[in-house]
Amino acid sequence: MYTVAVKKNFSALHFLVVGDWGAENEKHTHHYEIEVLVEGKSLNEHGYLLDIDEIKSGLSRVTSYFRGKTLNDLPEFYGINPSIEHLARVIHGMLFGRISDPRIATTQVRVWEDADAWASYQEEH
Repeated sequence: MYTVAVKKNFSALHFLVVGDWGAENEKHTHHYEIEVLVEGKSLNEHGYLLDIDEIKSGLSRVTSYFRGKTLNDLPEFYGINPSIEHLARVIHGMLFGRISDPRIATTQVRVWEDADAWASYQEEH
């Protein structure tokens, strides 16, 4: 199985809701690192699973959308806690909403909240 991965970071604000999370209930900033992984069993005629520049371009668009904003204020987080688990799923949908390439077996988005903690969302295709 081949894996292609790209990382990008951005800062955004959020506050947790639906629970007593102490300081996390107050608006604060996180410096998120996003890791995108794509896996598949075969390569195209150029020897690529997926063009890294294509992944970078999509990830740049997505991180630009979130950069500097309060996640709670965005429609993607209406009525839900803006956790890193939900953020991973939202970013995954923005990047891989419609995969039609039969070579792609798995797509994953991993969101690092800090150097020690991450959550991910993965789909098999």
